[in-house]
Amino acid sequence: MGVPPPKQTVGMPRAAPTSPRRATLHAMGESETPPMQTVVMPRPLGSAPAQQPRPFYGLVETRPPLPANLGRRSTASMYDMVEPMLYLYVTVVKARDLPTMEITGSLGRYVEVKVGNIKGVTKYLEKNAKPLWQQTFAFSRQHIQSSQLEIIVKDKDVLRDNYVGRVVFDMSNVPVRLLPDSPLAPLWYHLSDSHGNKLRHGGHGLGEIMLAVWLGTQTDEAFPEAWHSEAHSLSREELTNTRSKVYYSPKLVYLRVIVIAAQDLIASNKGRPLAETIAKIQMGNQIRRTRPRGGTTNPLWNEEFMFVASEPFEDPEPLVVTVEERVSAGRDVPISRVTIQGLHVHRNGLARSVPSKWFSMSPEMAVEEAATFMSKIQLKMSLETAYHVLDESSHYCSDLQPAAKDLRRAPIGILEVGVLSARGLTGMKNPYCVAKYGDKWVRTRTLLATAEPQWNEQYTWDVFDLTTVITVAVFDNANLHHGAGAYKDQRIGKVRVRLATLESDRVYTYYYPLIALSPLGLKKTGELHLAVRFTCTAWANMQAHYFHPLFPKKHYTDPISVLQMDYLRLQAMQLVTAQLARADPPLRREVVEYMLDVDSKMFSLRRSKANLHRIASLFSGVAAVAKLFDGICRWKNPLATMLVHVMFLHLVCYPELILPMVFLCMIMIGAWNYPWRPLKPPYTDTVLSQVEEFDTFLPPNIDSVLWYTDQSLSDELDEEFDTSPTSRPDDVVQMRYDRLRSTAGRVQTVIGDLVRQGERAQSLLRWHDPRVTPIFITLSLLAAVVLYLTPFQVVALVMGIYFLRPPWLRSRSNLLFNLYTRLPSKDDVML
Repeated sequence: MGVPPPKQTVGMPRAAPTSPRRATLHAMGESETPPMQTVVMPRPLGSAPAQQPRPFYGLVETRPPLPANLGRRSTASMYDMVEPMLYLYVTVVKARDLPTMEITGSLGRYVEVKVGNIKGVTKYLEKNAKPLWQQTFAFSRQHIQSSQLEIIVKDKDVLRDNYVGRVVFDMSNVPVRLLPDSPLAPLWYHLSDSHGNKLRHGGHGLGEIMLAVWLGTQTDEAFPEAWHSEAHSLSREELTNTRSKVYYSPKLVYLRVIVIAAQDLIASNKGRPLAETIAKIQMGNQIRRTRPRGGTTNPLWNEEFMFVASEPFEDPEPLVVTVEERVSAGRDVPISRVTIQGLHVHRNGLARSVPSKWFSMSPEMAVEEAATFMSKIQLKMSLETAYHVLDESSHYCSDLQPAAKDLRRAPIGILEVGVLSARGLTGMKNPYCVAKYGDKWVRTRTLLATAEPQWNEQYTWDVFDLTTVITVAVFDNANLHHGAGAYKDQRIGKVRVRLATLESDRVYTYYYPLIALSPLGLKKTGELHLAVRFTCTAWANMQAHYFHPLFPKKHYTDPISVLQMDYLRLQAMQLVTAQLARADPPLRREVVEYMLDVDSKMFSLRRSKANLHRIASLFSGVAAVAKLFDGICRWKNPLATMLVHVMFLHLVCYPELILPMVFLCMIMIGAWNYPWRPLKPPYTDTVLSQVEEFDTFLPPNIDSVLWYTDQSLSDELDEEFDTSPTSRPDDVVQMRYDRLRSTAGRVQTVIGDLVRQGERAQSLLRWHDPRVTPIFITLSLLAAVVLYLTPFQVVALVMGIYFLRPPWLRSRSNLLFNLYTRLPSKDDVML
């Protein structure tokens, strides 16, 4: 089934106006449609799209023969969420007593492992009578069509490789190893010639070779580092880039630097007084500057800056503080500098006051050598380990723990993910998967030239918070035959699973759609088969987590501004990217950026329209209630109107039943919605994401202008009264467009945050989180009972005193607010 093309609208061209006229913002309603263009009016915001996502983009539930689904789960085997795949393992250890070859020009001994037409070769060892190879080969059992396994020892020669000897195994006699059995012990085998003779002329043997041969599965510890038969066409260097690996992100921490003041600064030119001075703080590629302070040798800045550093702090580049003199516009001359190492920085795990310190400065002098210089600068520095360093989008966080180990909580469960397979990939790919949760990244092996890869690899993570998301993405390895770094690995698709939507101890096996969005439209690039299971190990702690703050307390007691947080997140992503690029094989930059959503803050008109429709959908319930109330008032249904009157009179006579009735109604709504609770994890909603049709968005008519000359810059006013199409130069239009994208991106984020709060309230009784809805229903039941047994006057008095309580009786975090911030929203299904 192919992907239908995006909807296109074709219209008749309109004639150009007879006389030119100015189309300003306050006259937009009178503007003409440009020739050869079609204007499509947007869908009214009061009505959300009614159609549902097509099954083509939906989840497909499967029942694979996993041991976990067949009731074979045991603590002895931790690989019960993947299908067993049989492999023939051959470990070539070493050889001894090999004969000396008479032909000159020998380049080295090597071993050829051959099964049918599949062949693997060890490395060459030059002129060694007792060569040591220690290499393992893995042959997929489903690709083996021969009944014999041949181990051939050869001597590489200049003219022709010499045959030394071989060992032949019957496949029916190869033992099977089942975990958790210990590794198979290798044995010495006598080499024989092609006729089966083990002795040469003269009665001398052909030597012996130590081998271990067994049948096992992909759970064998030799599997990750083995040479695989699927990659027989690759060189040894290229083979390294196909193996499955586990990576860990660097331990990141915020560095707070407060530049207080400087003393006894000297001008760059002694013949004139000191001009304005600026303090520049640099750590690696992170550079921040203070505001200029002029006319004094003892400037006072008292400005605070935040940096992202990796621990241990002594390893990265040091902190360099430079005082610069602004001698002219756009020209700053450094006059003094100090280099600060990590041992001078305090660790601030709690909200404690950090003392300041004076550092002596010189043009090119380290801290230890700067004791005699007269210029000094006062700094206050601390490693803020009580924060969590965000390196991914806050809506899809996989880790919420603080940097300090002593402030972290114990794990509440285990997340197990089985990357089973994929299907329907467009074209022949070299696919591999990358999964990220917390600071642990995993990469599956790369399968060559296939559109139906079968990985069957299982990975495990500790879970510290259920309000987290695991991300799994599929990439096409483009650097196997072109050299490392020659091309970028191509994105195929990405899947996110929020842990709060998973039931405990249930195995979710689905085909998740892989969707790629490009300027040409929406395209389904395949389906990823995953098995996901969350196992709770601390039930009481898991329930208590819903009443804890989402982020560490430091984020609320000493919050970081939104703009500064975005800057720090970008720096953290760059540090993670640089660290993972140094691994072998490297996790490439484009892979890390795609996993961390480096461009999630960029403006998107499509997402803005989607958020508007989310607002309309959110308030559609209020509109329905208002319509129902209007119908009751108009006696459209006399029986319903009479019942409402009777209930109203009853509640007026017995006001103490009002609040219990409200909570009992919530309980009834939650119980009513239970049969329709979501049984599948959230997935990408293409209709909600506004990607099934691309309509031109026409702004509404504006009849008047709100003048704000005092608050606006001249360029903004010039842009407001610009003609349509614009008459400004290209560089001005480009600047305005970039500014619009930046501003609209923030507006888009704010709209999404507002919608998210309302959708969380809806999810309280809709069982989106199978643990929160029972908690809320239980609390509602307790509230209904307490409010029923307590006089209404007492309840009103207690509530009034509670809301008017003094500040010293207020907690820094509210339990109900903490529960509310952990509720899921439709962010999980947004593309």
